[in-house]
Amino acid sequence: MSAPFEAASAADIAEAVAAELRLMEPSVRTSRALARELLDPDFVEVGASGRRWTYDRMLAALPDLPGGTDDGPRYEPSAMSGTLLAPGLVHLTYETVIDGLRARRSSLWRRAGDGTGWRMYYHQATPVPPEVE
Repeated sequence: MSAPFEAASAADIAEAVAAELRLMEPSVRTSRALARELLDPDFVEVGASGRRWTYDRMLAALPDLPGGTDDGPRYEPSAMSGTLLAPGLVHLTYETVIDGLRARRSSLWRRAGDGTGWRMYYHQATPVPPEVE
């Protein structure tokens, strides 16, 4: 792998990680305008509950979902790693804990064609039972 590709890859992954972390901030979760900047119009999520979320459903529900208040439970991410799958497409994996509930997460981020940055295209959360390491 060439040094310029590795540098571009690292920069793309870092930008996707930063965007993922922004989506966990209460100020973003409670602002449809800010969340809209980070979700791809073709966004789909399979949540830890098994529910399938679309772009419109997520934007409507996000302010009321866990992690949306400064004084309530917050997402605690760990072990985040990323891989550049193709130019403009990053896959992130990590774990979260919120209010004592653990989940393994996977997100696909793609760079918006209009130059506005990275947007989450797909997300999946799988609950982790307490007895599982």
